[in-house]
Amino acid sequence: MKHISSEIKYDLYESMDELSSEDKSLMLAAIEATGTAYAPYSNFHVGAAVLMENGQVVRGSNQENAAYPSGLCAERVAVFAAGSQFPGVKIKAIAITAMFDDLKEPLSVSPCGDCRQVMAEYEHRYKANIRLIITAGKGKIMVIPNTKTLLPLMFNAENLKK
Repeated sequence: MKHISSEIKYDLYESMDELSSEDKSLMLAAIEATGTAYAPYSNFHVGAAVLMENGQVVRGSNQENAAYPSGLCAERVAVFAAGSQFPGVKIKAIAITAMFDDLKEPLSVSPCGDCRQVMAEYEHRYKANIRLIITAGKGKIMVIPNTKTLLPLMFNAENLKK
């Protein structure tokens, strides 16, 4: 038997002001997207903004439903919209943030497993990393180099080959 471990490495910025202008702009787009969330049940508004290789930005927000499994997370809304609007164009980065109804400052948030799997599929499909720019609470920002960092044992098309 071997004991194998994995660790997560990411960059932590003390504030948005430390980000590049491109990353800051993308995070601001994600923050703006929280305003379009439909979250009457959780009051947890999540926004995502996807930066495409062609420079376009596609926004998404969580869309809840009284039948909880029928809703969609902001990340998947944005990624699927990007794939639909710009087929064949790689995703460079995605910014993700969240807010409760009564707060004005972004909260710490991390993509759920379904969203990680969807982003991993796009990385695999285009053979290109997707950087994740995520609010870490108290004004801090995490920048994660790729989805594989968050989902190291991901399932992909290679698993389906005979």
